Amino acid sequence: MLDFRTIDISDKDRICRCLEKSDFQGCEYSFANNMAWRRLSNSKIAFYKNFYITCASDTDDDIPVFLFPSGEGDYREVFDEMKKYAGSIGKPLRVSGVTQNTLRILNSLYSGQFTVEYDRDNSDYIYNSADLINLSGRKYHQKRNHLAKINQYNWNFSVMTESDFDECIAFSAVNYNIRNGIDDFSSVAEQFAINTFFNHFSEMKLFGGIIRIDGKIKAFSIGERLNSNTVCVHIEKADTSYQGIYPAINNQFCKAFAENFRYVNREEDLGIEGLRKSKLSYNPAYILEKNIITFNY
Repeated sequence: MLDFRTIDISDKDRICRCLEKSDFQGCEYSFANNMAWRRLSNSKIAFYKNFYITCASDTDDDIPVFLFPSGEGDYREVFDEMKKYAGSIGKPLRVSGVTQNTLRILNSLYSGQFTVEYDRDNSDYIYNSADLINLSGRKYHQKRNHLAKINQYNWNFSVMTESDFDECIAFSAVNYNIRNGIDDFSSVAEQFAINTFFNHFSEMKLFGGIIRIDGKIKAFSIGERLNSNTVCVHIEKADTSYQGIYPAINNQFCKAFAENFRYVNREEDLGIEGLRKSKLSYNPAYILEKNIITFNY
C-alpha cells in the first residue's frame, strides 16, 4: 500500500530524479512548487518504485486528487497501486494534471474505465521566451506602450541575491496586509509559499529578479528551470501604483533568465477573470490543456 506523508526538503534529490525522467511541462511538476504550496490543499507525497506521486486531500467533495505520477516504470503497476489506495478509503481514483500526452497513456491502459473533465482553470499558459523578451510585432504594440510607462520613474532591475530576501518578504507581507489576507486561506497559503521559496532558495535552485524604484523594492519575481526547454515563473509581485511595473518585471525577468530556454510557463489563471485576461494579453504560444480523470468504481 502506498505510504503518504508530508514532503520535506530532504526529498529533493529523489523527487527531482523522477521529475527529470518525465520532463513534463506542467507547473505542478516542480519540487519547489510541491514543497511551497503543500498547505493549500494538504498535499502529501509517496513513492512507488521509480515513480513520485502527490495527493491533495482537502477537496470540495472529499475525494483525494492525485497528480499524474512522474518517473519511469510500469504505468499500469503504479496506477493499480493508486486505485488500491483510493479504494481502501472508499473513494474512486481521481487524477489531475492529465495532458493530452498522458491521457493517451491512460486510454491505452484503461480505455472506457474513467471519465474526463477539462480543467481549464488549472491549464498552464506557455509562451515563446523570445516573444516575452523582445515584445516584437503588432500583437505586442500595447505591451510595449505599457512597458514604456515605467521609464517615468527612477527604476532599475537586478538579479535577486540573498541580501534582498528580507526586503522581498516584507514587501509581500505589506501587500498581504493591505488586502486583509488573513481572512483568505489562499492568501495565507501563498504567504507560506513565498516564505518557503526564500527559506530554501539555493537548495531549490531558484532564481529571481527585483525592481527598485528610488532604491526600494517595488516588484519581484521568482522562478526556476522547469524541464529541458522551459522556465517557470512561480511568484510575481508588484506595486500596481507604479504604471508599467508588471510588464517591466515580466520582461526583465525573461531577459535575465529565459534566453536559453524555448518556453516560459507562467502557470494557470485559477479561473480568475482579470488574471485570465492578463495572461491571454501576452499571446501564449499555446495553453497546456489539463484534464481531471475519475475512474469508475
